Amino acid sequence: MKRQIVLGMIISAFSAGVAMAEVAPESVAYTDGAVAQSLTGTAGNPEEGRKAMVDRGLGNCVACHKAEMLKDQPFPGDVGPTLDGAGDRWTEEQLRGIVANAKMTFDGTVMPAFYKNSGYIRPGDGYTGKAAKEPIAPILSAQQVEDVVSYLMTFKE
Repeated sequence: MKRQIVLGMIISAFSAGVAMAEVAPESVAYTDGAVAQSLTGTAGNPEEGRKAMVDRGLGNCVACHKAEMLKDQPFPGDVGPTLDGAGDRWTEEQLRGIVANAKMTFDGTVMPAFYKNSGYIRPGDGYTGKAAKEPIAPILSAQQVEDVVSYLMTFKE
């Protein structure tokens, strides 16, 4: 009986570890632009998502988007659509796809792919004037994408 319990605990721990494996940028599965599977298996943190959205070195979403919930941020952009009501307009899966790589949903968008590491048209290597070598690190980590999506889900009308 003790062996069965211990074996069950080991299988549960292993299964939890497998479920928590991070999805690599090149392995993200898009269906009509949406990403059904969590990139980390860990729920996003809305507070961390807000930080990533306003940080100029990370998402910097406010450079292009306005939102009532971000009205305390200076110089909101008007290139992209307002984020007000984003949690009502799109599902969590759709928002995950948009944040990871908006070009999979909106052909021709200027929004950068935040979770992509290859297939770029012409990236530079810092300020060297030389082409970058792929793979290139994504702008946001998988968990940061989940955090941003979690925060965007709070944007209700």
